[in-house]
Amino acid sequence: MERKIRKTALVTGASRGIGRAIAIELARTGFDVMINYASNDAAAEQARAEAMAASGDREAHIACYRGDVSSATDREALLAAMLERFGRLDLLVNNAGVAPEARVDLLEASESSFDRLIGINLKGPYFLTQAAARWMIEQRNSAKDDDYQPAIVNITSISAYTASPERGDYCVAKAGLAMMTKLYAARLASEGINVYEIRPGVIATEMTSGVKEKYDRLIADGLTPIKRWGLPEDVGRAVAAIASGNLPFSTGEVINVDGGFHLRRL
Repeated sequence: MERKIRKTALVTGASRGIGRAIAIELARTGFDVMINYASNDAAAEQARAEAMAASGDREAHIACYRGDVSSATDREALLAAMLERFGRLDLLVNNAGVAPEARVDLLEASESSFDRLIGINLKGPYFLTQAAARWMIEQRNSAKDDDYQPAIVNITSISAYTASPERGDYCVAKAGLAMMTKLYAARLASEGINVYEIRPGVIATEMTSGVKEKYDRLIADGLTPIKRWGLPEDVGRAVAAIASGNLPFSTGEVINVDGGFHLRRL
């Protein structure tokens, strides 16, 4: 019996944190998933196992591929692996990102930290999206089924518009990723590819563990109308909502997953 066509997703930075939650939620909703990661083989394999379990489907394909999105060679190899393993790409989730190695005053920040943050958090997604979009256009032009509705999701941050002078490179990278969403949304709309930005707030991950006490206090004092930390699963569900295909007349849209942080209140 011929295997039914399954939608596929490539999630970068998916071995832990928000990326892992996204991969698991997409697997739960019926996607085959490629888990991209940079270094931690054990974490990637654990994410793969959890996504496979969440799918509840023995025919589901969940794979891992190690690669650095800031590297042109690795990006090319990643998409080649996606083609070889799955043969198609329905959803690209640009989630891979790093925090500064140290929080440093803007007047003391180093060029090496800036280059690292821009390379991984902005340049990588920018050019991965370029290559993935070309492939999606080819698939759309040759698609034999009318159900092919490719989409691209960029995971940014409230740091895209909230100034943190002790981690300026991170803010600049996320602001650039937000503009990248608008650029690709405008360019790809005529190609039938919608592009979205999901903007998480304070999310409980390894990246934020070092500032837990600070944000515990701020949340208790009313930083967000919804008084709790966000969870990686909150972001995963937002991606799954987009992946469902139920937002066909929206592109360039920003979906805030921030407990209401973005609201201006008096």
